[in-house]
Amino acid sequence: MGLLYNVYLSGGRIYGCRQCKTHLANHDDIISRNFRGQHGKAFLFDNVVNITASEPGDRNMTTGRHTVRDITCRQCKETVGWKYDRAYEQSEKYKEGKFILEAELLCIVT
Repeated sequence: MGLLYNVYLSGGRIYGCRQCKTHLANHDDIISRNFRGQHGKAFLFDNVVNITASEPGDRNMTTGRHTVRDITCRQCKETVGWKYDRAYEQSEKYKEGKFILEAELLCIVT
């Protein structure tokens, strides 16, 4: 398999893992700030780096049923959010392939 190298993002505001400060997402990739996670406020991102995704599973959420994968920081293995694989409701299809990062589990790196 070889070594996995972390991706280092550049730009104005970079969100990182609260535990180890590993870069996760660029502020410019936020699609929506109007989400809630288990720990409160959460953001919907178009692109996230340096994560590992679990096996997919169906969950009943506030907005309906979705197939999601928990995502963890690749460096320290801390859970930071989830990825939407499938939305069963037509109005929620825009979430497919997108990522939720929970604000409580993030820090501003730069």
